[in-house]
Amino acid sequence: MSKGLLIVLSGPSGVGKGTVCTALRKKMPNLIYSVSATTRQPRMGEEEGVNYFYKSREQFLDMIEHNQLLEYAEYVGNYYGTPRDFVEQTINEGKDIILEIEVQGALQVKKSFPQGVFIFLLPPSLDELKDRIKGRGTENETIIDHRMSVAEEEINMIEYYDYAVVNDEIEHACRRIDAIITAEHCKISKE
Repeated sequence: MSKGLLIVLSGPSGVGKGTVCTALRKKMPNLIYSVSATTRQPRMGEEEGVNYFYKSREQFLDMIEHNQLLEYAEYVGNYYGTPRDFVEQTINEGKDIILEIEVQGALQVKKSFPQGVFIFLLPPSLDELKDRIKGRGTENETIIDHRMSVAEEEINMIEYYDYAVVNDEIEHACRRIDAIITAEHCKISKE
């Protein structure tokens, strides 16, 4: 049995990673979604074990200490990380798994899984990105400005990715990512 693909989708906060992943999972029901652990508080409508595994800061630090995370990052005062065991088990079973993570985490994964498929999700413009973040209604102006500053730094990291996809329309972005996954499965050499 061949191994599955590790697909890493990242990009700046507010670019629509979660929305694109949700649409991809509807379009590609065999694509396994890796649920991340986080220390941030749940947003309205989010569920434990579906959107995130919500951890206290102490619990998260214990996971780091015991090497139970494939990657982790501190972002705007909260920790985010990917539980290692689930990802490795899924790939070894021949199933594709997608990680929806921030740029810091994606670069950590690239060190331990360079054969992964790294996709950077871009906004149509920085103005559109700011509008999306404001539209959430969950952050004040200071946090929005900080997220925009971080977003500009993250976009400069695009050179470390295999592919770039602009999230102009969700369906278009999903078609492009689906095409990337199909092409990766057709590769002769997976270095």
